[in-house]
Amino acid sequence: MKIKSNYKLRTIAGETIIVKQGTRDLDLTHIISLNNSAKFLFEKFIDKDFTIEDVANLLESSFHISKERAEKDAKIWVDSMKDCQVIE
Repeated sequence: MKIKSNYKLRTIAGETIIVKQGTRDLDLTHIISLNNSAKFLFEKFIDKDFTIEDVANLLESSFHISKERAEKDAKIWVDSMKDCQVIE
């Protein structure tokens, strides 16, 4: 998997969001807001190929959580990014 290159992080009014660049039309009904851990993952995996296992390993080592919790959270993050069409 890979995060699509036309999605960028922006901070607006203290909120971290993902915006799609390179399009003339801006659909404000599809703003993607990120919490701190989702932002961390986005920044770590931008411009890199990765798997759910890579995400889980990073969560486990960075946040000192159990392997089971990391795997669950990794799947949630990847599924959310896929639902928003941010990951290809």
